[in-house]
Amino acid sequence: MTTKQLRIGGMYCAACSANLERVLNRRKGVISATVNIATEMANVQYDEAVIGMEGIAEAVENAGFEVVADETPEQTEKRKSDHSRSLRVRLIIAMLFAVPLFCIAMGPMLFDVPIDLMAHSKTYALLQFFLCLPVLAAGYSFYTVGYSQLFRRTPNMDSLVAIGTTAAFLYSLYGLWQVLKGNPHAIHSLYFESSSMIIALVLLGKTMEDSSKGRTGESIKRLMALAPKTALVEREGQETEIPLEQVQVGDVLLVKPGSRIPTDGVVLTGESAVDESMLTGESMPVDKAPGDKVTGATINQGGFLRVQAERVGRDTALAQIIKLVEDAQGSKAPIARLADKVAGVFVPAVMAIAVAAALLWLAAGKEPGFALSVFISVLVIACPCALGLATPTAIMVGTGKGAQKGVLFKDAQALELSSHVTTVIFDKTGTITQGKPRVTDLLPAGGYSREELLRLAASCERASEHPLGQAIVTAAVEQELPLGEVTGFSSVTGKGVHGQVEGKELRIGNAAWLELPKTAEADALAAEGKTPMLVTVDGAYAGVIAVADVVKEDSVAAIRALGEMGIRTAMITGDNQKTADAIARQVGLSTVFAEVLPQDKARYVKELMDKGEKVAMVGDGVNDAPALTQADVGIAIGSGTDVAIEAADVVLVKNSIQDVVTALKLGRATIRNVKQNLFWAFCYNTLGIPVAAGVLYLFGGPLLNPMLGAAAMSLSSVSVVGNALRLNAD
Repeated sequence: MTTKQLRIGGMYCAACSANLERVLNRRKGVISATVNIATEMANVQYDEAVIGMEGIAEAVENAGFEVVADETPEQTEKRKSDHSRSLRVRLIIAMLFAVPLFCIAMGPMLFDVPIDLMAHSKTYALLQFFLCLPVLAAGYSFYTVGYSQLFRRTPNMDSLVAIGTTAAFLYSLYGLWQVLKGNPHAIHSLYFESSSMIIALVLLGKTMEDSSKGRTGESIKRLMALAPKTALVEREGQETEIPLEQVQVGDVLLVKPGSRIPTDGVVLTGESAVDESMLTGESMPVDKAPGDKVTGATINQGGFLRVQAERVGRDTALAQIIKLVEDAQGSKAPIARLADKVAGVFVPAVMAIAVAAALLWLAAGKEPGFALSVFISVLVIACPCALGLATPTAIMVGTGKGAQKGVLFKDAQALELSSHVTTVIFDKTGTITQGKPRVTDLLPAGGYSREELLRLAASCERASEHPLGQAIVTAAVEQELPLGEVTGFSSVTGKGVHGQVEGKELRIGNAAWLELPKTAEADALAAEGKTPMLVTVDGAYAGVIAVADVVKEDSVAAIRALGEMGIRTAMITGDNQKTADAIARQVGLSTVFAEVLPQDKARYVKELMDKGEKVAMVGDGVNDAPALTQADVGIAIGSGTDVAIEAADVVLVKNSIQDVVTALKLGRATIRNVKQNLFWAFCYNTLGIPVAAGVLYLFGGPLLNPMLGAAAMSLSSVSVVGNALRLNAD
């Protein structure tokens, strides 16, 4: 099975995407296909043994669309810019002629015009005709696309506009012919202004919608703008500036202070502080020295760096983030299925309703002009675009907003499922805690100071590779304590270490190995989930050093925030019960699964799911991957392993579980926005079609003017996109 993402050209409304999706899914060899009108992308999963890309492209073309060749971001931006410019030019032309035509046609009805129209009926009729022609020309795409799709028996929104305006124009031509034959009263049968204003108003709506949709993709544009356009490379001892796309793996890049690092690589020479906030969200710069990794698009703040390129083009961290966001925006959320089904049958149903309404009014004795007005109104007001845009626009904005905050949703389904989460299970090590043991307590005895106890212990432990010993050394280095040389070093697995430092015999380990009685201090530290390490100097007790995997600064706030959202929280770990309980007390967790084997984590997740809970699993290690896959929503900490990130549905770029709160809040806000959009889109069409068909007129109310129907149709789509853009303000 192969999955491809294709850019589709020629889609103009929700019915287009629904029709193409139906055509692709009927094609032999296609396993599944989803088409997104907002991103103009199709995700196609197919069996290469049955159908190839040529067959898929042929199916797309037979449906009246085209597969757009791979584009660079610049080419995509230029194509969209050209389309927007074309829309604006056509709108200006349409308005320049439609507005005067409207005034000429409707002026005598609205105002007291001192002109005898009957005496000048031919001039009056011909003027309207010639003013109408440029407007129809400006709306040529409605006819080329609309009738093309109609003849393929897959009518879309353009088909509705084309049929409605054509009917009005042809009826008006008949009226014009009657006027020219000498019947001045036929000027009352002219509907040139209706055709023109409908075209102009729909173009206005499309222009506004295009502008709004452009803003839904701002997050991708901002991410792309982070990468520098050029890079300074060292070749044959010379500095050469080249376009970024020409950088190759192995090139030596010269990065000056204040400039962005062109691509992912490793520092060869130089030292500097690098601002990685675009990637991690951390405001504090990170010190870099030879051998350290650097990421493309981060900012070199201080010194001069020589960097060897390791990943370029689509392999860089920034490119992968952009790809992840694009894939998420191009996917479909389950909530969109109902709207897609409705949009797929909506246009034929509307055409049938329009014809039926017109015939019924004719049968009721109304004149042809009245029936025509009803026919046109039903066609132009019932655009399914608002329905089709309701979900993808909100998903685009939601996933883009998440990317800006360092929360990457892999697809729209993950975004929707995150809105339903009722329980979050956290892995302990590296998720709730920092994942690296640190010295938490120094309790000296025998006359030693805290600094001297730490210095002697670190001097001995510097020869050890054990994580607990390295934590002691790190604490001493951070305090800039002078460490002595250790000789005669040896370690006893599971018990401790000993060696000579500055002529003193040091032993560091547990009480049993040191043959010391248990102390209240050590017992209290152990009860807190810490590891007490007792120290003796020349056989005399010198104090205790406690080491623990400390809780991240934001863990308590994150778990409290989830509780305020009504979400239950739990922790799962392979650690012993005492340590797990101590960590749980610190962060405010009431449910703890301790001493759990890696292969059993997924079982605990499934048990909660079987009880009806919607579970999110948060982890960072290889051993978390099965549980991340099992959960409704798997959330991987960005600093975790590649396996965990691959298994997850959501990736938190920053090493902070506070972003779990951000992800779930964003999921809720986005799906709430989708539901609002769908509600108003359904209400609009449910109420609009009967009004256009003349239901209010039956009870003495007004008849909907086709021009008002066109304006309402256009504004419905704009309002849906505008509502989605509100997510950016949250």
